[in-house]
Amino acid sequence: MGDVRGFMKHGRKLPSRRPVPVRLLDWNEVYEEFPVDQVETQASRCMDCGIPFCNDGCPLGNLIPDWNDLVYRNHWRAAIDRLHATNNFPEFTGRLCPAPCEAACVLGINEDPVTIKQVEVEIIDRAWAEGWVEPILPSVRSGRRVAVVGSGPAGLAAAQQLTRAGHDAVVFERADRIGGLLRYGIPEFKMEKRHLERRIDQMRAEGTEFRAGVDVGVDISAESLRADFDAVVLAGGATRWRDLPVPGREAAGIHQAMEYLPWSNRVQEGDIDEPPITAAGKDVIIIGGGDTGADCLGTAHRQGAASIHQFEIMPRPPDERPGANPWPTWPMMYRVSSAHEEGGAREFAINTTEFVADADGNLAALRTVEVEQTVTDGRMSFESIPGTEREFPAQMVLLAMGFTGPETGGLLDDLGVELTDRGTVGRDRSWATNVDGVYVCGDMGRGQSLIVWAIAEGRSCAAAVDRALSGTTQLPSPLTPTAQPLR
Repeated sequence: MGDVRGFMKHGRKLPSRRPVPVRLLDWNEVYEEFPVDQVETQASRCMDCGIPFCNDGCPLGNLIPDWNDLVYRNHWRAAIDRLHATNNFPEFTGRLCPAPCEAACVLGINEDPVTIKQVEVEIIDRAWAEGWVEPILPSVRSGRRVAVVGSGPAGLAAAQQLTRAGHDAVVFERADRIGGLLRYGIPEFKMEKRHLERRIDQMRAEGTEFRAGVDVGVDISAESLRADFDAVVLAGGATRWRDLPVPGREAAGIHQAMEYLPWSNRVQEGDIDEPPITAAGKDVIIIGGGDTGADCLGTAHRQGAASIHQFEIMPRPPDERPGANPWPTWPMMYRVSSAHEEGGAREFAINTTEFVADADGNLAALRTVEVEQTVTDGRMSFESIPGTEREFPAQMVLLAMGFTGPETGGLLDDLGVELTDRGTVGRDRSWATNVDGVYVCGDMGRGQSLIVWAIAEGRSCAAAVDRALSGTTQLPSPLTPTAQPLR
């Protein structure tokens, strides 16, 4: 612990966001530079607790007090080594993770928690700038081949760990570029794709092979995949989106978030000049109040929407951590993301009852009703409040209500893997499915979750595969999956 009084002398501080009128003119990340001396000051607030709950709050088990202390002491090179010991991609998590570690920070019991996430991203950004992030080549090649299906954070983490263990890892991605949702689901203003590209370059230099534009189960059969590889890791994510089947759903102008978001990323990649689905000049309503909804919000702002409303069926969260939601659990509080700061109206405790189309079949409006949340026998429901019906003009609706599990049929059916009663791919405590040599990690096995869980699962699954192929493993395994009932 570098400064035993750091948490008493300094308050929590984060980098400033660029002014809204300025950042809406481009797609660059929204934060301004954070001076090094301020980063070191923020790191000094860490109390190096006897029991660091932040470590447990992070699914990766990041050694947070260690690298906070190293940053405070200006030992940045050692700090990136400690950070990389548990996290393959801190430049991703430092930008995209909601930071459950900060919710578990002991200082957060009665003060603002340590800016763990910001210190993390500053460490890795400096490491890239200084040239400290280099390929890590395996000392011995095993001659074993592993197919990783899916190139999101779970698949990339599994592939990098397996490559470093000496196996020949081949990553298959059905999209035309590697990265999964990191590539085509996360807007540029949240994470510029240069961060993704340079990490992929590092992995290529280490020996990982990438095959984009290959839909496993269509372009390559499950039978040939198993024949050509000693093990298969399924990391295809939970891409089956939740729909809203209310009257008028067939109206033109209603899109799923993942039908909408990828186009703006393709514009930034230079593939197209204008997106075929755009919010420009339209009254837009986003149904869903989570991170995906906020991504749609920021994207619609930059496209020049005439107006934007974001609907959430849950009641508005409190401004402070409620008493029934104590530390170190994740606090259900009202939050304002950079996209919310940019504009738009947020409507809570509201439910869509009908989509209204014009004579040509194009969306014209939404009909809604306010709802009251009730819990009966432990089951949550929402009761309509009479007299609260409203109609909102809308020419575009974006459905951002989350995902229900992996896409079924195709590869999963061909492999013969069993599903759980939640619709995810079943696995035992060694990450193995019911099919010999086939493993699963990330959202495909866990269900929709956070990027830190995906990376942690990818790392743990890689250790299990390495142990199965080699008889032993030196790869770290931060997680053990909980067995779930099969269908």
